[in-house]
Amino acid sequence: MDSITTTAQTWLSDFFDADTKKEIQHLMENDTEELKERFYKNLEFGTGGMRGVMGVGTNRINRYTLGKNTQGLSNYLKKVYGDKEVKVVIAYDCRHNSDTLSKTVAEVFSANGIKVFLFSELRTTPELSFAVRHLGCDAGIVLTASHNPPEYNGYKVYWSDGCQIVPPQDGEIIAEIEALSFEDIKFDSNPSLIEQIDTEVDEAFFEASVNNGNFNAPGKENFKIVFTSLHGTSITAIPEVLKRAGYNNVTVIAEQAEPDGAFPTVESPNPEEPAALAMAIEKAEEIGADMVVGTDPDSDRLGIAVRNLEGRMELLNGNQTMVLMTKFLLDRFKEKGFKGNEFVASTIVSTPMMAQMAKAYGVECKTSLTGFKWIGKMIKDFPDSQFIGGGEESFGYMVGDFVRDKDAVTSTLLACEIAASSKANGSSFYEELINSYVSFGFYKEKLISLTKKGISGAVEIKQMLKDFKENPVESVQGSKVVWIEDYNTSTAKNVQTGEEKTIDLPKSNVLIYETEDGTRIAARPSGTEPKVKFYMSTNAKLENAADYKTVSSQLDAKLEGIVSELNL
Repeated sequence: MDSITTTAQTWLSDFFDADTKKEIQHLMENDTEELKERFYKNLEFGTGGMRGVMGVGTNRINRYTLGKNTQGLSNYLKKVYGDKEVKVVIAYDCRHNSDTLSKTVAEVFSANGIKVFLFSELRTTPELSFAVRHLGCDAGIVLTASHNPPEYNGYKVYWSDGCQIVPPQDGEIIAEIEALSFEDIKFDSNPSLIEQIDTEVDEAFFEASVNNGNFNAPGKENFKIVFTSLHGTSITAIPEVLKRAGYNNVTVIAEQAEPDGAFPTVESPNPEEPAALAMAIEKAEEIGADMVVGTDPDSDRLGIAVRNLEGRMELLNGNQTMVLMTKFLLDRFKEKGFKGNEFVASTIVSTPMMAQMAKAYGVECKTSLTGFKWIGKMIKDFPDSQFIGGGEESFGYMVGDFVRDKDAVTSTLLACEIAASSKANGSSFYEELINSYVSFGFYKEKLISLTKKGISGAVEIKQMLKDFKENPVESVQGSKVVWIEDYNTSTAKNVQTGEEKTIDLPKSNVLIYETEDGTRIAARPSGTEPKVKFYMSTNAKLENAADYKTVSSQLDAKLEGIVSELNL
Protein backbone atom coordinates (compact mmCIF):
# COMPACT_ATOMS: atom_id res chain seq x y z
CA MET A 1 0.00 0.00 0.00
CA ASP A 2 2.97 2.31 0.62
CA SER A 3 3.85 2.42 -3.08
CA ILE A 4 0.21 3.17 -3.96
CA THR A 5 0.12 6.04 -1.45
CA THR A 6 3.40 7.36 -2.84
CA THR A 7 1.99 7.30 -6.38
CA ALA A 8 -1.20 9.00 -5.25
CA GLN A 9 0.77 11.73 -3.49
CA THR A 10 2.45 12.68 -6.77
CA TRP A 11 -1.02 13.76 -7.93
CA LEU A 12 -1.06 16.42 -5.20
CA SER A 13 1.56 18.51 -6.99
CA ASP A 14 0.76 21.90 -8.53
CA PHE A 15 0.63 20.31 -12.01
CA PHE A 16 -2.78 18.78 -11.23
CA ASP A 17 -5.97 20.83 -10.96
CA ALA A 18 -7.57 21.74 -7.64
CA ASP A 19 -10.59 19.40 -7.95
CA THR A 20 -8.33 16.43 -8.68
CA LYS A 21 -6.12 17.17 -5.69
CA LYS A 22 -9.13 17.65 -3.41
CA GLU A 23 -10.60 14.27 -4.40
CA ILE A 24 -7.32 12.44 -3.90
CA GLN A 25 -6.82 14.03 -0.49
CA HIS A 26 -10.32 12.91 0.47
CA LEU A 27 -9.60 9.32 -0.62
CA MET A 28 -6.30 9.26 1.25
CA GLU A 29 -8.04 10.33 4.44
CA ASN A 30 -11.33 8.44 4.14
CA ASP A 31 -11.27 5.56 1.64
CA THR A 32 -7.95 3.76 1.26
CA GLU A 33 -9.56 0.79 -0.54
CA GLU A 34 -10.90 3.05 -3.28
CA LEU A 35 -7.54 4.83 -3.42
CA LYS A 36 -5.91 1.44 -3.95
CA GLU A 37 -8.31 0.58 -6.82
CA ARG A 38 -7.51 3.88 -8.53
CA PHE A 39 -3.73 3.76 -8.22
CA TYR A 40 -2.63 0.12 -8.03
CA LYS A 41 -1.83 0.06 -11.76
CA ASN A 42 -1.86 2.12 -14.94
CA LEU A 43 -4.70 1.61 -17.39
CA GLU A 44 -3.45 -0.58 -20.23
CA PHE A 45 -4.23 -0.98 -23.91
CA GLY A 46 -6.37 -4.06 -24.59
CA THR A 47 -8.08 -5.41 -27.73
CA GLY A 48 -9.96 -2.13 -28.09
CA GLY A 49 -7.38 0.39 -26.95
CA MET A 50 -7.66 1.92 -23.48
CA ARG A 51 -10.94 1.59 -21.63
CA GLY A 52 -11.84 2.09 -18.00
CA VAL A 53 -13.94 3.75 -15.34
CA MET A 54 -13.84 7.55 -15.31
CA GLY A 55 -12.34 9.31 -12.31
CA VAL A 56 -9.05 10.51 -10.85
CA GLY A 57 -6.08 8.16 -10.65
CA THR A 58 -3.69 6.20 -12.86
CA ASN A 59 -6.22 3.36 -13.21
CA ARG A 60 -8.98 5.65 -14.38
CA ILE A 61 -9.98 7.59 -17.49
CA ASN A 62 -9.35 11.32 -16.98
CA ARG A 63 -7.70 14.27 -18.71
CA TYR A 64 -4.28 13.27 -17.34
CA THR A 65 -4.27 9.59 -18.34
CA LEU A 66 -5.65 10.47 -21.78
CA GLY A 67 -3.32 13.48 -21.98
CA LYS A 68 -0.35 11.21 -21.29
CA ASN A 69 -1.54 8.76 -23.97
CA THR A 70 -1.86 11.60 -26.42
CA GLN A 71 1.55 13.03 -25.56
CA GLY A 72 3.14 9.62 -26.07
CA LEU A 73 1.30 9.15 -29.36
CA SER A 74 2.36 12.65 -30.46
CA ASN A 75 5.99 11.81 -29.75
CA TYR A 76 5.65 8.57 -31.68
CA LEU A 77 4.03 10.24 -34.69
CA LYS A 78 6.79 12.85 -34.81
CA LYS A 79 9.40 10.07 -34.72
CA VAL A 80 7.71 8.13 -37.52
CA TYR A 81 6.94 11.06 -39.82
CA GLY A 82 9.80 13.41 -39.01
CA ASP A 83 9.34 16.84 -40.58
CA LYS A 84 6.15 15.89 -42.45
CA GLU A 85 2.97 17.69 -41.39
CA VAL A 86 1.19 15.18 -39.14
CA LYS A 87 -2.62 15.10 -39.18
CA VAL A 88 -5.08 13.33 -36.89
CA VAL A 89 -8.88 13.15 -36.76
CA ILE A 90 -10.85 12.82 -33.52
CA ALA A 91 -14.42 11.67 -32.90
CA TYR A 92 -16.35 11.01 -29.72
CA ASP A 93 -19.51 9.24 -28.64
CA CYS A 94 -22.42 10.00 -26.30
CA ARG A 95 -20.72 9.13 -23.03
CA HIS A 96 -20.32 11.47 -20.11
CA ASN A 97 -17.25 13.69 -20.60
CA SER A 98 -16.56 12.42 -24.14
CA ASP A 99 -16.93 15.91 -25.59
CA THR A 100 -14.61 17.58 -23.05
CA LEU A 101 -12.08 14.74 -23.13
CA SER A 102 -11.98 14.91 -26.93
CA LYS A 103 -11.14 18.61 -26.69
CA THR A 104 -8.35 17.81 -24.24
CA VAL A 105 -6.93 15.25 -26.66
CA ALA A 106 -7.16 17.77 -29.52
CA GLU A 107 -5.42 20.42 -27.44
CA VAL A 108 -2.50 18.14 -26.58
CA PHE A 109 -2.03 17.14 -30.22
CA SER A 110 -2.10 20.80 -31.28
CA ALA A 111 0.35 21.76 -28.53
CA ASN A 112 2.73 19.29 -30.20
CA GLY A 113 2.34 20.95 -33.59
CA ILE A 114 -0.04 18.32 -34.99
CA LYS A 115 -2.96 19.29 -37.22
CA VAL A 116 -6.30 18.14 -35.75
CA PHE A 117 -9.66 17.54 -37.41
CA LEU A 118 -12.22 17.41 -34.59
CA PHE A 119 -15.83 16.42 -35.21
CA SER A 120 -18.07 19.22 -33.99
CA GLU A 121 -20.56 16.77 -32.45
CA LEU A 122 -20.71 13.09 -31.62
CA ARG A 123 -20.15 10.64 -34.49
CA THR A 124 -19.99 6.88 -34.97
CA THR A 125 -16.81 4.84 -34.69
CA PRO A 126 -17.10 3.55 -38.30
CA GLU A 127 -17.27 7.15 -39.54
CA LEU A 128 -14.07 7.90 -37.64
CA SER A 129 -12.34 4.91 -39.26
CA PHE A 130 -13.58 6.12 -42.66
CA ALA A 131 -12.52 9.72 -41.97
CA VAL A 132 -8.89 8.77 -41.33
CA ARG A 133 -8.35 7.81 -44.95
CA HIS A 134 -10.89 10.24 -46.39
CA LEU A 135 -9.00 13.17 -44.86
CA GLY A 136 -5.56 11.68 -45.49
CA CYS A 137 -4.73 11.56 -41.78
CA ASP A 138 -1.85 9.74 -40.14
CA ALA A 139 -3.88 8.62 -37.15
CA GLY A 140 -7.35 8.77 -35.65
CA ILE A 141 -8.82 8.73 -32.15
CA VAL A 142 -12.32 7.95 -30.98
CA LEU A 143 -13.42 8.61 -27.41
CA THR A 144 -15.72 5.70 -26.57
CA ALA A 145 -16.24 2.78 -24.24
CA SER A 146 -18.41 0.90 -26.74
CA HIS A 147 -21.12 -1.04 -24.85
CA ASN A 148 -19.58 -0.83 -21.36
CA PRO A 149 -21.64 0.55 -18.41
CA PRO A 150 -22.18 4.33 -18.04
CA GLU A 151 -19.23 4.90 -15.70
CA TYR A 152 -16.76 3.87 -18.41
CA ASN A 153 -15.03 5.78 -21.18
CA GLY A 154 -12.13 4.97 -23.47
CA TYR A 155 -9.66 5.88 -26.16
CA LYS A 156 -9.17 3.91 -29.38
CA VAL A 157 -6.24 4.64 -31.67
CA TYR A 158 -6.33 4.18 -35.46
CA TRP A 159 -3.46 4.31 -37.92
CA SER A 160 -3.33 5.85 -41.39
CA ASP A 161 -5.09 2.84 -42.97
CA GLY A 162 -8.17 3.44 -40.79
CA CYS A 163 -7.46 0.28 -38.78
CA GLN A 164 -6.85 0.11 -35.05
CA ILE A 165 -3.19 -0.06 -34.10
CA VAL A 166 -1.63 -3.55 -34.00
CA PRO A 167 1.82 -4.91 -33.13
CA PRO A 168 4.48 -3.71 -33.27
CA GLN A 169 3.02 -0.19 -33.32
CA ASP A 170 0.94 -0.65 -30.17
CA GLY A 171 3.98 -1.75 -28.20
CA GLU A 172 6.08 1.09 -29.58
CA ILE A 173 3.40 3.64 -28.67
CA ILE A 174 3.00 2.16 -25.19
CA ALA A 175 6.77 2.43 -24.70
CA GLU A 176 6.60 6.13 -25.59
CA ILE A 177 3.74 6.64 -23.11
CA GLU A 178 5.46 4.75 -20.30
CA ALA A 179 8.63 6.81 -20.76
CA LEU A 180 6.70 9.95 -19.81
CA SER A 181 5.75 11.51 -16.54
CA PHE A 182 2.46 13.37 -16.29
CA GLU A 183 4.37 16.65 -16.13
CA ASP A 184 5.60 15.98 -19.70
CA ILE A 185 2.10 16.51 -21.10
CA LYS A 186 1.77 19.64 -23.21
CA PHE A 187 -1.66 21.07 -22.42
CA ASP A 188 -1.09 24.54 -23.95
CA SER A 189 -3.06 24.21 -27.17
CA ASN A 190 -2.56 25.88 -30.53
CA PRO A 191 -6.14 26.69 -31.63
CA SER A 192 -4.98 27.48 -35.20
CA LEU A 193 -4.19 23.77 -35.66
CA ILE A 194 -7.68 22.55 -34.60
CA GLU A 195 -10.31 22.45 -37.35
CA GLN A 196 -13.90 21.40 -36.72
CA ILE A 197 -15.48 19.03 -39.25
CA ASP A 198 -18.97 17.69 -39.78
CA THR A 199 -21.26 17.57 -42.86
CA GLU A 200 -18.60 17.20 -45.58
CA VAL A 201 -17.29 14.00 -43.99
CA ASP A 202 -20.84 12.87 -43.15
CA GLU A 203 -21.87 13.12 -46.80
CA ALA A 204 -18.89 11.11 -47.99
CA PHE A 205 -19.45 8.44 -45.33
CA PHE A 206 -23.18 8.13 -46.06
CA GLU A 207 -22.47 7.77 -49.77
CA ALA A 208 -19.84 5.10 -49.16
CA SER A 209 -22.13 3.20 -46.78
CA VAL A 210 -24.94 3.11 -49.31
CA ASN A 211 -22.57 2.10 -52.11
CA ASN A 212 -21.26 -0.83 -50.07
CA GLY A 213 -24.43 -1.97 -48.34
CA ASN A 214 -27.16 -1.39 -50.93
CA PHE A 215 -27.86 -4.24 -53.36
CA ASN A 216 -31.11 -2.85 -54.76
CA ALA A 217 -33.24 -5.37 -52.92
CA PRO A 218 -36.84 -5.65 -54.11
CA GLY A 219 -39.74 -4.98 -51.76
CA LYS A 220 -38.30 -2.09 -49.77
CA GLU A 221 -41.59 -0.22 -49.89
CA ASN A 222 -43.26 -3.11 -48.02
CA PHE A 223 -40.50 -3.67 -45.49
CA LYS A 224 -41.07 -2.28 -41.99
CA ILE A 225 -38.11 -1.60 -39.69
CA VAL A 226 -37.96 -0.61 -36.03
CA PHE A 227 -34.67 1.02 -35.13
CA THR A 228 -33.14 2.02 -31.81
CA SER A 229 -29.83 3.76 -31.22
CA LEU A 230 -29.96 2.88 -27.48
CA HIS A 231 -29.11 6.53 -26.68
CA GLY A 232 -25.95 6.30 -28.81
CA THR A 233 -24.31 7.78 -31.89
CA SER A 234 -25.98 5.72 -34.61
CA ILE A 235 -28.90 8.15 -34.61
CA THR A 236 -26.53 10.47 -36.54
CA ALA A 237 -26.11 7.98 -39.40
CA ILE A 238 -28.36 4.92 -39.67
CA PRO A 239 -31.76 6.60 -40.29
CA GLU A 240 -30.20 8.73 -43.04
CA VAL A 241 -28.37 5.80 -44.66
CA LEU A 242 -31.54 3.69 -44.66
CA LYS A 243 -33.51 6.56 -46.17
CA ARG A 244 -30.96 7.06 -48.96
CA ALA A 245 -31.06 3.34 -49.73
CA GLY A 246 -34.84 3.48 -50.19
CA TYR A 247 -36.18 2.41 -46.79
CA ASN A 248 -38.91 4.87 -45.90
CA ASN A 249 -40.86 2.75 -43.44
CA VAL A 250 -38.54 3.10 -40.44
CA THR A 251 -39.86 3.61 -36.91
CA VAL A 252 -37.29 5.10 -34.54
CA ILE A 253 -37.78 4.43 -30.82
CA ALA A 254 -38.11 8.03 -29.66
CA GLU A 255 -37.46 7.27 -25.98
CA GLN A 256 -33.99 5.96 -26.91
CA ALA A 257 -33.16 8.34 -29.75
CA GLU A 258 -31.64 11.14 -27.67
CA PRO A 259 -27.90 10.55 -27.07
CA ASP A 260 -27.42 10.12 -23.34
CA GLY A 261 -24.41 8.66 -21.55
CA ALA A 262 -26.59 7.55 -18.63
CA PHE A 263 -28.49 5.15 -20.94
CA PRO A 264 -31.63 5.74 -18.82
CA THR A 265 -33.96 3.20 -20.45
CA VAL A 266 -31.66 0.17 -20.40
CA GLU A 267 -29.60 -1.66 -17.81
CA SER A 268 -26.88 -2.15 -20.44
CA PRO A 269 -26.59 -0.43 -23.85
CA ASN A 270 -25.39 -3.69 -25.39
CA PRO A 271 -27.38 -5.18 -28.29
CA GLU A 272 -26.06 -8.61 -27.26
CA GLU A 273 -28.39 -8.36 -24.24
CA PRO A 274 -32.02 -9.20 -25.13
CA ALA A 275 -33.28 -6.69 -22.55
CA ALA A 276 -31.60 -3.83 -24.43
CA LEU A 277 -33.88 -4.36 -27.43
CA ALA A 278 -37.04 -5.12 -25.43
CA MET A 279 -38.61 -1.72 -26.10
CA ALA A 280 -37.94 -1.96 -29.84
CA ILE A 281 -39.23 -5.53 -30.04
CA GLU A 282 -42.42 -4.54 -28.22
CA LYS A 283 -42.96 -1.75 -30.76
CA ALA A 284 -42.27 -4.15 -33.64
CA GLU A 285 -44.93 -6.57 -32.38
CA GLU A 286 -47.35 -3.68 -31.97
CA ILE A 287 -46.97 -2.34 -35.53
CA GLY A 288 -46.21 -5.61 -37.30
CA ALA A 289 -42.65 -4.73 -38.30
CA ASP A 290 -40.41 -7.15 -40.17
CA MET A 291 -37.13 -6.41 -38.40
CA VAL A 292 -35.69 -4.74 -35.32
CA VAL A 293 -32.20 -3.21 -35.35
CA GLY A 294 -30.37 -1.88 -32.30
CA THR A 295 -26.82 -0.61 -32.00
CA ASP A 296 -24.36 0.02 -29.20
CA PRO A 297 -23.28 3.55 -28.13
CA ASP A 298 -20.52 4.03 -30.72
CA SER A 299 -22.38 2.15 -33.48
CA ASP A 300 -19.91 -0.59 -34.24
CA ARG A 301 -22.08 -3.48 -33.01
CA LEU A 302 -25.61 -4.30 -34.12
CA GLY A 303 -28.26 -6.63 -32.83
CA ILE A 304 -31.16 -7.67 -34.99
CA ALA A 305 -34.44 -9.40 -34.31
CA VAL A 306 -36.53 -10.99 -37.04
CA ARG A 307 -39.72 -13.00 -37.17
CA ASN A 308 -39.20 -16.70 -36.46
CA LEU A 309 -41.22 -19.63 -37.81
CA GLU A 310 -44.06 -18.83 -35.39
CA GLY A 311 -44.13 -15.21 -36.55
CA ARG A 312 -42.72 -13.81 -33.30
CA MET A 313 -39.73 -11.51 -33.03
CA GLU A 314 -36.55 -13.39 -32.11
CA LEU A 315 -33.17 -11.81 -31.34
CA LEU A 316 -30.40 -13.43 -33.37
CA ASN A 317 -26.87 -13.78 -32.06
CA GLY A 318 -23.75 -12.39 -33.69
CA ASN A 319 -22.77 -15.71 -35.24
CA GLN A 320 -26.15 -16.13 -36.93
CA THR A 321 -26.17 -12.61 -38.34
CA MET A 322 -22.55 -12.92 -39.50
CA VAL A 323 -23.19 -16.21 -41.29
CA LEU A 324 -26.16 -14.93 -43.28
CA MET A 325 -24.52 -11.61 -44.13
CA THR A 326 -21.44 -13.44 -45.40
CA LYS A 327 -23.52 -15.91 -47.41
CA PHE A 328 -25.42 -13.05 -49.05
CA LEU A 329 -22.17 -11.30 -50.01
CA LEU A 330 -20.66 -14.56 -51.29
CA ASP A 331 -23.73 -15.10 -53.47
CA ARG A 332 -23.37 -11.60 -54.95
CA PHE A 333 -19.67 -12.17 -55.70
CA LYS A 334 -20.48 -15.60 -57.16
CA GLU A 335 -22.99 -14.00 -59.54
CA LYS A 336 -20.24 -11.75 -60.88
CA GLY A 337 -17.73 -14.59 -60.97
CA PHE A 338 -15.01 -15.27 -58.41
CA LYS A 339 -11.52 -14.21 -59.43
CA GLY A 340 -9.81 -16.60 -57.03
CA ASN A 341 -8.31 -14.03 -54.66
CA GLU A 342 -11.36 -13.34 -52.48
CA PHE A 343 -11.52 -14.04 -48.75
CA VAL A 344 -13.85 -13.67 -45.80
CA ALA A 345 -12.77 -13.32 -42.19
CA SER A 346 -13.72 -14.46 -38.72
CA THR A 347 -12.13 -15.01 -35.31
CA ILE A 348 -10.97 -18.01 -33.30
CA VAL A 349 -13.93 -17.83 -30.89
CA SER A 350 -16.60 -17.31 -33.56
CA THR A 351 -18.64 -20.03 -35.26
CA PRO A 352 -16.68 -22.65 -37.28
CA MET A 353 -19.58 -22.47 -39.74
CA MET A 354 -17.86 -19.51 -41.40
CA ALA A 355 -14.97 -21.71 -42.53
CA GLN A 356 -17.30 -24.49 -43.67
CA MET A 357 -19.39 -22.10 -45.72
CA ALA A 358 -16.39 -20.40 -47.30
CA LYS A 359 -14.98 -23.79 -48.25
CA ALA A 360 -18.23 -24.66 -50.01
CA TYR A 361 -17.90 -21.49 -52.11
CA GLY A 362 -14.22 -22.14 -52.83
CA VAL A 363 -13.24 -18.99 -50.96
CA GLU A 364 -10.64 -18.70 -48.21
CA CYS A 365 -11.75 -17.93 -44.67
CA LYS A 366 -8.96 -16.23 -42.74
CA THR A 367 -9.22 -16.55 -38.97
CA SER A 368 -7.78 -14.04 -36.52
CA LEU A 369 -7.55 -13.44 -32.82
CA THR A 370 -10.53 -11.74 -31.17
CA GLY A 371 -10.78 -8.05 -32.01
CA PHE A 372 -11.53 -6.31 -35.27
CA LYS A 373 -8.08 -4.77 -35.44
CA TRP A 374 -6.85 -8.20 -36.53
CA ILE A 375 -9.41 -8.44 -39.33
CA GLY A 376 -8.49 -4.93 -40.44
CA LYS A 377 -4.82 -5.97 -40.42
CA MET A 378 -5.59 -8.80 -42.86
CA ILE A 379 -6.55 -6.28 -45.51
CA LYS A 380 -3.19 -4.56 -45.16
CA ASP A 381 -1.26 -7.84 -44.97
CA PHE A 382 -2.84 -9.24 -48.15
CA PRO A 383 -3.06 -6.28 -50.55
CA ASP A 384 -3.54 -8.53 -53.60
CA SER A 385 -6.56 -10.25 -52.07
CA GLN A 386 -10.18 -9.08 -52.16
CA PHE A 387 -11.87 -8.80 -48.78
CA ILE A 388 -15.58 -9.59 -49.09
CA GLY A 389 -16.78 -9.26 -45.52
CA GLY A 390 -16.21 -10.62 -42.06
CA GLY A 391 -17.26 -10.54 -38.47
CA GLU A 392 -17.04 -11.89 -34.98
CA GLU A 393 -19.48 -13.46 -32.58
CA SER A 394 -19.75 -10.29 -30.48
CA PHE A 395 -22.23 -8.66 -32.90
CA GLY A 396 -19.67 -6.96 -35.14
CA TYR A 397 -19.47 -7.07 -38.92
CA MET A 398 -17.57 -5.25 -41.67
CA VAL A 399 -18.77 -4.98 -45.28
CA GLY A 400 -15.89 -4.51 -47.73
CA ASP A 401 -12.84 -2.49 -46.76
CA PHE A 402 -13.90 1.16 -46.98
CA VAL A 403 -14.18 1.08 -43.18
CA ARG A 404 -11.46 -0.86 -41.35
CA ASP A 405 -13.40 -1.65 -38.18
CA LYS A 406 -16.72 -3.23 -37.35
CA ASP A 407 -19.45 -1.08 -38.79
CA ALA A 408 -23.05 -1.21 -37.60
CA VAL A 409 -24.10 1.50 -40.07
CA THR A 410 -23.39 -0.38 -43.30
CA SER A 411 -24.15 -3.74 -41.68
CA THR A 412 -27.62 -2.52 -40.70
CA LEU A 413 -28.30 -1.66 -44.32
CA LEU A 414 -26.98 -5.04 -45.46
CA ALA A 415 -29.21 -6.88 -42.97
CA CYS A 416 -32.23 -4.97 -44.25
CA GLU A 417 -31.30 -5.79 -47.85
CA ILE A 418 -31.18 -9.50 -47.03
CA ALA A 419 -34.47 -9.46 -45.15
CA ALA A 420 -36.33 -7.30 -47.70
CA SER A 421 -35.25 -9.41 -50.67
CA SER A 422 -36.06 -12.63 -48.78
CA LYS A 423 -39.55 -11.36 -47.98
CA ALA A 424 -40.10 -10.26 -51.58
CA ASN A 425 -39.13 -13.77 -52.71
CA GLY A 426 -41.59 -15.45 -50.36
CA SER A 427 -39.02 -16.35 -47.71
CA SER A 428 -37.59 -14.56 -44.67
CA PHE A 429 -34.28 -13.78 -42.98
CA TYR A 430 -34.97 -16.57 -40.48
CA GLU A 431 -35.85 -19.13 -43.15
CA GLU A 432 -32.75 -18.26 -45.15
CA LEU A 433 -30.67 -18.86 -42.02
CA ILE A 434 -32.24 -22.32 -41.63
CA ASN A 435 -31.55 -23.06 -45.30
CA SER A 436 -27.91 -22.19 -44.74
CA TYR A 437 -27.81 -24.72 -41.90
CA VAL A 438 -29.08 -27.38 -44.30
CA SER A 439 -26.39 -26.44 -46.82
CA PHE A 440 -23.36 -26.04 -44.58
CA GLY A 441 -24.17 -27.75 -41.26
CA PHE A 442 -26.15 -26.60 -38.25
CA TYR A 443 -23.77 -24.83 -35.87
CA LYS A 444 -25.00 -23.42 -32.60
CA GLU A 445 -23.07 -21.40 -30.04
CA LYS A 446 -23.38 -20.20 -26.47
CA LEU A 447 -21.38 -17.62 -24.52
CA ILE A 448 -20.96 -17.53 -20.74
CA SER A 449 -19.48 -14.22 -19.57
CA LEU A 450 -18.53 -13.81 -15.90
CA THR A 451 -17.85 -10.32 -14.49
CA LYS A 452 -15.08 -10.05 -11.89
CA LYS A 453 -14.39 -6.45 -10.89
CA GLY A 454 -11.42 -4.81 -9.22
CA ILE A 455 -8.12 -6.16 -7.93
CA SER A 456 -9.64 -9.34 -6.50
CA GLY A 457 -11.57 -9.90 -9.74
CA ALA A 458 -8.40 -9.70 -11.82
CA VAL A 459 -6.79 -12.34 -9.58
CA GLU A 460 -9.88 -14.55 -9.82
CA ILE A 461 -9.95 -14.34 -13.61
CA LYS A 462 -6.28 -15.26 -13.80
CA GLN A 463 -6.84 -18.27 -11.51
CA MET A 464 -9.90 -19.50 -13.45
CA LEU A 465 -7.94 -19.52 -16.70
CA LYS A 466 -4.98 -21.19 -14.98
CA ASP A 467 -7.28 -23.93 -13.65
CA PHE A 468 -8.87 -24.37 -17.09
CA LYS A 469 -5.42 -25.04 -18.54
CA GLU A 470 -3.89 -27.10 -15.73
CA ASN A 471 -6.93 -29.37 -15.38
CA PRO A 472 -7.52 -30.28 -19.04
CA VAL A 473 -10.98 -31.16 -20.29
CA GLU A 474 -10.84 -34.78 -21.48
CA SER A 475 -14.29 -35.14 -23.01
CA VAL A 476 -17.35 -33.01 -23.68
CA GLN A 477 -20.79 -34.57 -23.56
CA GLY A 478 -19.26 -37.98 -24.26
CA SER A 479 -17.04 -36.82 -27.14
CA LYS A 480 -13.29 -37.13 -26.49
CA VAL A 481 -11.08 -34.06 -26.76
CA VAL A 482 -8.74 -34.33 -29.74
CA TRP A 483 -7.05 -30.95 -30.00
CA ILE A 484 -5.95 -28.46 -27.36
CA GLU A 485 -5.00 -25.06 -28.79
CA ASP A 486 -2.92 -22.91 -26.46
CA TYR A 487 -2.48 -19.44 -27.92
CA ASN A 488 -0.17 -18.43 -25.07
CA THR A 489 2.41 -20.94 -26.29
CA SER A 490 1.34 -20.88 -29.97
CA THR A 491 0.90 -24.65 -29.96
CA ALA A 492 -1.94 -26.95 -30.96
CA LYS A 493 -1.58 -30.51 -29.69
CA ASN A 494 -3.49 -33.63 -30.70
CA VAL A 495 -3.82 -35.35 -27.31
CA GLN A 496 -4.68 -38.67 -28.94
CA THR A 497 -1.72 -38.93 -31.35
CA GLY A 498 0.77 -36.52 -29.78
CA GLU A 499 0.99 -34.49 -33.00
CA GLU A 500 1.82 -30.82 -32.48
CA LYS A 501 1.29 -27.82 -34.76
CA THR A 502 2.43 -24.24 -34.49
CA ILE A 503 -0.36 -21.64 -34.32
CA ASP A 504 0.59 -18.86 -36.73
CA LEU A 505 -1.05 -16.03 -34.82
CA PRO A 506 0.25 -13.59 -32.19
CA LYS A 507 0.35 -14.99 -28.66
CA SER A 508 -2.83 -14.45 -26.68
CA ASN A 509 -4.35 -15.69 -23.43
CA VAL A 510 -6.78 -18.10 -25.11
CA LEU A 511 -7.23 -21.85 -24.65
CA ILE A 512 -9.47 -23.94 -26.93
CA TYR A 513 -10.53 -27.57 -26.67
CA GLU A 514 -11.94 -29.38 -29.74
CA THR A 515 -13.58 -32.80 -29.59
CA GLU A 516 -14.08 -35.67 -32.03
CA ASP A 517 -17.52 -34.41 -33.03
CA GLY A 518 -16.32 -30.83 -33.66
CA THR A 519 -17.54 -29.34 -30.39
CA ARG A 520 -15.31 -26.45 -29.33
CA ILE A 521 -14.85 -24.74 -25.96
CA ALA A 522 -12.74 -21.58 -25.73
CA ALA A 523 -11.78 -19.51 -22.70
CA ARG A 524 -10.24 -16.05 -22.62
CA PRO A 525 -10.27 -12.87 -20.54
CA SER A 526 -12.00 -9.88 -22.09
CA GLY A 527 -9.63 -7.27 -23.42
CA THR A 528 -11.99 -4.39 -22.62
CA GLU A 529 -14.00 -5.40 -19.53
CA PRO A 530 -13.35 -7.14 -16.19
CA LYS A 531 -14.76 -10.41 -17.51
CA VAL A 532 -13.73 -13.98 -18.27
CA LYS A 533 -15.53 -15.51 -21.24
CA PHE A 534 -16.29 -19.11 -22.17
CA TYR A 535 -17.37 -19.78 -25.76
CA MET A 536 -19.08 -23.04 -26.69
CA SER A 537 -19.85 -24.30 -30.19
CA THR A 538 -21.45 -27.55 -31.25
CA ASN A 539 -22.99 -28.80 -34.48
CA ALA A 540 -25.14 -31.40 -36.17
CA LYS A 541 -26.28 -32.27 -39.66
CA LEU A 542 -29.63 -30.76 -40.66
CA GLU A 543 -31.07 -32.94 -43.43
CA ASN A 544 -33.95 -30.60 -44.22
CA ALA A 545 -35.59 -27.45 -42.94
CA ALA A 546 -38.54 -29.41 -41.51
CA ASP A 547 -36.21 -30.93 -38.88
CA TYR A 548 -34.96 -27.54 -37.68
CA LYS A 549 -36.82 -27.35 -34.38
CA THR A 550 -35.94 -30.90 -33.37
CA VAL A 551 -32.24 -30.54 -34.11
CA SER A 552 -32.14 -27.06 -32.59
CA SER A 553 -33.55 -28.42 -29.32
CA GLN A 554 -30.96 -31.21 -29.34
CA LEU A 555 -28.13 -28.71 -29.78
CA ASP A 556 -29.54 -26.47 -27.04
CA ALA A 557 -29.60 -29.44 -24.67
CA LYS A 558 -26.01 -30.27 -25.55
CA LEU A 559 -24.88 -26.70 -24.89
CA GLU A 560 -26.63 -26.69 -21.52
CA GLY A 561 -24.92 -29.97 -20.76
CA ILE A 562 -21.54 -28.39 -21.52
CA VAL A 563 -22.30 -25.49 -19.17
CA SER A 564 -23.20 -27.98 -16.45
CA GLU A 565 -20.05 -30.05 -17.04
CA LEU A 566 -17.86 -26.95 -16.72
CA ASN A 567 -19.72 -25.80 -13.59
CA LEU A 568 -20.33 -22.36 -15.13
